[in-house]
Amino acid sequence: MTHFGPPIDLSDLPGFARADVRRRRPVFAGRVSTKDNQNPATSLPRQVASASERLLPDEEFAAYFWDVESGMLPPELRGLGPAEMYDALAVPIPRDGGLQDLMDQAGTLGVTHLLAERSDRVARAMLTSLTVEHRMERLGIEVVYANEPVGGTESGRLRVRRSGQMDAEIYRATLMEMSMGGQIQHAIAGWNHGYPPYPYTTMVDEDAPVRESGRFGAVRPKRKLAPHPDPRRFDAARELCRLRREEHLKGPDIIAILSSEPDRYPIDTRWTHDRVEGLIANPKLTGHQVYNRKATRTARPGLSALNPVSEWVWSPGIVHEPVVSVEEWKAAQEITAALRASAHTDGPMLRIRAAARRLGLTVTPDSRNGTHTLYRIGGRLVALPTPTPDVLVQQVIDDMGSAS
Repeated sequence: MTHFGPPIDLSDLPGFARADVRRRRPVFAGRVSTKDNQNPATSLPRQVASASERLLPDEEFAAYFWDVESGMLPPELRGLGPAEMYDALAVPIPRDGGLQDLMDQAGTLGVTHLLAERSDRVARAMLTSLTVEHRMERLGIEVVYANEPVGGTESGRLRVRRSGQMDAEIYRATLMEMSMGGQIQHAIAGWNHGYPPYPYTTMVDEDAPVRESGRFGAVRPKRKLAPHPDPRRFDAARELCRLRREEHLKGPDIIAILSSEPDRYPIDTRWTHDRVEGLIANPKLTGHQVYNRKATRTARPGLSALNPVSEWVWSPGIVHEPVVSVEEWKAAQEITAALRASAHTDGPMLRIRAAARRLGLTVTPDSRNGTHTLYRIGGRLVALPTPTPDVLVQQVIDDMGSAS
């Protein structure tokens, strides 16, 4: 109510005060970064206690929305963990969903107030927290952070809120810079990230400095790549790289060759296109440790976007036994690029290769000049012009069928 009221009592007039026809229905929003480095069973109840300070007397939360996720994730990637994981955390407060569920259901649930301990409990990224606030405002829902002052001017409250969100954004950027710097040094030292490629396993680097314990318990030891105990894996990886580099074979042809001799080229399940192409493209086969090939947070959910080669981080020297040299690896990438570029114009050869695969044969380029390419199909040599007419393609396919 304004301090500059009418000169006489007008409180009995209709419309003197705006009646809020909606019954207050506050909900809680919270977040813990990880289930391992923080304890959700204690952190979340503490957040609830802080946010509860902004409830009216005898008022309770109508619902609880919280995640165990990084605050750097957008809403649509939050709360994707299975219900079993959240149940196993034994958090002594109910969970009606995560941040995305709140944004989806706030309107239908009749929410009037969204309460959180601080803005970074909604998100560390300022854009995400602003998006949530904008969505709530459009629904007529007031967002309240417990660490903000009560009373005063709207501009003052907004200054405190935006300052807190700016601090969270800067803290987020600082964390990313420090994390990236640490990961780069990790790669330069030769220590492995992620799962070891097919021809390798990992072994603890006994010479690496390792703290006995850190802030959150035992520190994982540093590991380097080492040849897999089965030496056939090294031979298989070397061969599939050679088939691409020297014989210019595509994935299906390489798969057929490797699958035809399982004792020589062992695999736990089966050779697939992704496994073959992934190995050919993996620079770790050069003996160098390589980091920052993929950017998981910039792609569609569940996928990883490939960073430009110029952004990869390579160890200065060879840090584990190589399968191929850097020069051989580069040559294979050039052949792969050429094969992909010609995929749309190589229709005739695709038909011949498909027919050969059905007959258990492989098609291997033997030599070429400006007008013709000599292919070895099974035990025969066939010279085909470029481009290859459809009539000649069908003749080659018929000849393969009659010869078998």
